[in-house]
Amino acid sequence: MSEMDEPAARPPGVHDRAGRFVDWVRAAAPYIHAFRGRTFVIGFGGELLQNPAQANAFACDCNLLAALGIRLVLVHGARPQIDVELARRNRTPRFHRGLRITDADALECVKAATSVARLDLEALLSQGLPNTPMAGAYMRVTGGNFIVAKPIGVVEGVDYQYTGTVRKVIATEIVADLDQENVVLVSPIGFSPSAEVFNLSMEEVAEAVAVAIRADKLVFLYDPPGVLDAAGKLVTAITAEQAEQHLAAHRDLSEDISLYLPCCARACRNGVGRAHLIERAADGGLLLEFFTHGGVGTVITRDPLARLREAVAEDVGAIVGIIAPLEEDGTLVRRGRELLEMEIERFSVLEHDGVVLGCAALYPFSDEASAELACLAVLPAFRRAGHAEELLRYMEARARRAQIKRLFVLTTRAEHWFVERGFVAAGLDALPRSKRELYNYQRRSKVLVKVLPPS
Repeated sequence: MSEMDEPAARPPGVHDRAGRFVDWVRAAAPYIHAFRGRTFVIGFGGELLQNPAQANAFACDCNLLAALGIRLVLVHGARPQIDVELARRNRTPRFHRGLRITDADALECVKAATSVARLDLEALLSQGLPNTPMAGAYMRVTGGNFIVAKPIGVVEGVDYQYTGTVRKVIATEIVADLDQENVVLVSPIGFSPSAEVFNLSMEEVAEAVAVAIRADKLVFLYDPPGVLDAAGKLVTAITAEQAEQHLAAHRDLSEDISLYLPCCARACRNGVGRAHLIERAADGGLLLEFFTHGGVGTVITRDPLARLREAVAEDVGAIVGIIAPLEEDGTLVRRGRELLEMEIERFSVLEHDGVVLGCAALYPFSDEASAELACLAVLPAFRRAGHAEELLRYMEARARRAQIKRLFVLTTRAEHWFVERGFVAAGLDALPRSKRELYNYQRRSKVLVKVLPPS
C-alpha cells in the first residue's frame, strides 16, 4: 500500500463522539421498544409555523417518531395566523377570558388562516429530499370532520358567537386512520349537526382527542421549558393532583401554564397515560423528552413516576447492573447472581418510570432486634438526586415494621455519608455475634450503628 492509499487519521474526539452516540442509542432502546404501537397526541400553536427552522425540525422529528412505529395525532393551532388575517382585513381581534370572540367576519378569517396553516403542515410532512432527515420518507397525512362542536354561547354577558367547544370526538374514525399507519392531522375547527362551523381552542381539542382515543401520551409544545418551582427550577415530573395544587397555590402563573397545565391534569385523570409540557424552541425536544431518562420538559402523570418497593425476582438483573461496578472496585462485597436470586426478598428497589435506579438490602438478626443494611447503591448518573436518602428512609421504615430497633452498616468508603445521616461509629463488639464471627479483617470495614426511633 502506498502512502496515498493509507487511510487518513481520524480527527481527535471521533472515537469519543462515536462512543457517546452508541451509549445514547443503547439507552434509548428500551423506550423505542416501549413506544412502538403507542398513540401520541401532540398539540402545538400556530407560532411553530412562524419559525421555519422550528417547523422543519418538528416535521423531521415527527417523521422519525412515525418511522419508529409511534401512532401520531397532530393537533395544530392558528392563533397568530388568524390575527394576521384579521389585520389584513382591518378587523380588530376580540377576546374575553383568553378566548377569541368569533363573529361572522372573524369566522371567515379563522377558516382562511386555519386552512393555510394546515396546508403548510401537510407540505412540511411531505418532505423527502435526499441528504435530509426525511430522505426516502413518505408520511400519509389524513384528517376529516372528527370534531362535533357546539357554541359556547353567552358567558358573563358576552356572546362568543362562532367560538365553540368540543361536544364529541369521532374517536373510531381517528383510530381507523391510525390503524392504517396514517398520521392524523386535526385542525381546531368543529362542525355542528346543523352544518355550522365553530372556532375551537387547540388546547381543548388536543385534550378531548387524547381522552377519546385513550392516547398513551398528550404532548404540548409551548413557550416555557415546563413547570417551574418557586426558585425557577424545572419540575421534571408532577402528578395530576400536584398540578392542581400548583395551579391553586400560584395566581401569578404565566398564561401558557394556566392554559396547558389544567388540560394535562384533566387528561391524566381521564385515562391518558401521561402528559408532557415541552419547550417549543428546544431543538429535538420531542426526542429528548421521549428517549432520554431525564427528559427536557415536565411530565404529568396520574400516579408518581418514582416508587420504592420490595424487590422481586425480575429485578435481579437490574440489581446486578447497579452493584457489579461497586463490587469490581471493592466498595461492596461480591455477591453472585445465584445468591441474589436466593436473597431477593431482602432487597428493596427505587424504580423511576419503569427503570430501577437503586437498591438496598436488609439482613435481620432477630435474636438481637438488629439488622444489617447492605448494598445501598444508586446508578452513577442519579447519585446527586437524593435517591440514596430515599432508599435509606424506606429501609429504616421497613426495619421498624419488622420490630428492628437498631441498624448497622459495614462500609469502607461511605463512612461520612452514613454519619451525616445519624449513624455512629462503633467497634466490632457492636455487631451481632454471628456477624462478628464472619467479619473480614482484610477489608477492615468501618462499623456504624443507628438506633431507630419507634414508629
